[in-house]
Amino acid sequence: MFKTLAAAIVIGACTAAHAAEGTFAVKSLTPETALTAARAALEQCRKDGYQVAVAVVDRAGITQVFLRDRFAGPHTVDVAVNKAWTAISFRQPTGTFAAETQPGKPMSALRNHPRVLAAGGGLLIEGGGSLFGGIGVSGGPGGDADDACAKAGLKAIADAVEF
Repeated sequence: MFKTLAAAIVIGACTAAHAAEGTFAVKSLTPETALTAARAALEQCRKDGYQVAVAVVDRAGITQVFLRDRFAGPHTVDVAVNKAWTAISFRQPTGTFAAETQPGKPMSALRNHPRVLAAGGGLLIEGGGSLFGGIGVSGGPGGDADDACAKAGLKAIADAVEF
């Protein structure tokens, strides 16, 4: 009887451990947090004198929030979304991705993939060991300017995503 009970406990423990491997939990940004990041990025660019578009995508690359300033160029819409998508898809800032995919580099062919945008301005949204999504900015005079605005967006939500 004791052996049967012990065997049942072991089997139950193994089954529970195996079942836990069949699923996983993720944390996601609330729309309010994503909007706070986008607004802060837009405001930083305005202070710097740039008219931009800002996109925040979730960890699956789906656009969660998008803002475009009044005079941002029409190209900034797709570019901002694709910068955020590229950052999350390749799990790195788009400025780093741009350097790693230069002609002659092993990953250069990735630039030919649809939606990939290899220019600064796309950053990961991470905190507390979790990856939440990406933020993309387009419209500043170069990737460094777009990066600075995206960083302002990240700074605005740092307390909300760090735990």
